[in-house]
Amino acid sequence: MTDTLTPVLTDNWDAERSWTIESYEAQGGYEALKKALTMSPDEVITAVKDSGLRGRGGAGFPTGMKWGFIPQDNPKPKYLVVNADESEPGTCKDIPLMMASPHTLIEGVIISAHAIRANHAFIYVRGEVLHVIRRLQHAVAEAYLAGHLGKNIHGSGHDLELVVHAGAGAYICGEETALLDSLEGRRGQPRLRPPFPAVAGLYASPTVINNVESIASVPSIIAHGPEWFSSMGTERSKGFGIFSLSGHVTHPGQYEAPLGITLRELIELGGGMRDGNRLKFWTPGGSSTGILTEEHLDVPLDFESVAAAGSMLGTRALQVFDETTCVVRATLRWTEFYKHESCGKCTPCREGTWWLVQVLRKLEQGQGSESDLDQLLDQCDNILGRSFCALADGAVGPITSSIQYFRDEYVAHLTHGGCPFDPAASTLFAPAGARA
Repeated sequence: MTDTLTPVLTDNWDAERSWTIESYEAQGGYEALKKALTMSPDEVITAVKDSGLRGRGGAGFPTGMKWGFIPQDNPKPKYLVVNADESEPGTCKDIPLMMASPHTLIEGVIISAHAIRANHAFIYVRGEVLHVIRRLQHAVAEAYLAGHLGKNIHGSGHDLELVVHAGAGAYICGEETALLDSLEGRRGQPRLRPPFPAVAGLYASPTVINNVESIASVPSIIAHGPEWFSSMGTERSKGFGIFSLSGHVTHPGQYEAPLGITLRELIELGGGMRDGNRLKFWTPGGSSTGILTEEHLDVPLDFESVAAAGSMLGTRALQVFDETTCVVRATLRWTEFYKHESCGKCTPCREGTWWLVQVLRKLEQGQGSESDLDQLLDQCDNILGRSFCALADGAVGPITSSIQYFRDEYVAHLTHGGCPFDPAASTLFAPAGARA
């Protein structure tokens, strides 16, 4: 079973003082940078395109294609921005990557900036993770002293200034255009598009915005070749990724494997379900993706297969919940988070998430009637696809999917005048048709 794991980004995490430049270079770090600097920017972009690397931040857009959108005839400076504002409930891959091996990200930043001809790059980090910010800043200082950053990097003629920027703790700044506004010193709110960041992004200049894991994957592609990367994964979802397994499993943690691995395999790698309990529901990509159930254990975890199952691969934040969990309560808690984190710019999100919480609270307390479930679904339908960014869409996903698979559990709350779930029995609720 362990042969299914492909430690690349996580390969050096167990090395002594893996976060230092000495440890990183001892294991071949920055060799890919030296190779990339002998290539033209277009050759680097072509290599990333040929690898099939898709964005690891949730949307899965082809990374090389995004780089190719930068108009090189635009006289304005080009910028590279790394989205390290990891705030999605259940998502926990970028922060350990930056803590354990910040130079993997920094090397990826330098290569990527070379590819898009950018002389300024920014790593926008979630403000609460001060320990990560300090580690990144120290690693950047090490890279400057080693000549990997600054003027005329290794005699290539390429200049790059890299800034680590701490955000102010807003979930909305994980949305790329809200991140740009925050980086410019304004309140983080999504921008209306077009224009898109590739044309008018940071300081109204051409900008590429990529997730931490996307950029950190670039050095291995350059070092081993695009064919090596594309040999892993599935036909349309190439390569490897970090799967964050959390919740009711024996050994939660980060498992790096090719895209297309199943949750059943990952749970086996994680020692099975906690206390031998049975899986009830799970999220494939954090709390903003529709929940799936035991019947989806063998769905390949790639972009296409998870979408066909009615959810999104997202950030591969696999939150696993066993039979002792009340799905209504879990859905309410997630929705309260989105209500709190809405920036308030657009009405469907600002008002919609507030009303979703009101109805869910009534249902969780056993108040109202079954018609409230239809009202809840109608509210979700009126919110979906009608906001500036994907926050509102993410808020409705868990609600609609939980009603789809666990409507009986919602009705039972109404019948019993509150949550009737008895963890000791652990067989009261299940997806329709899952048990006789």
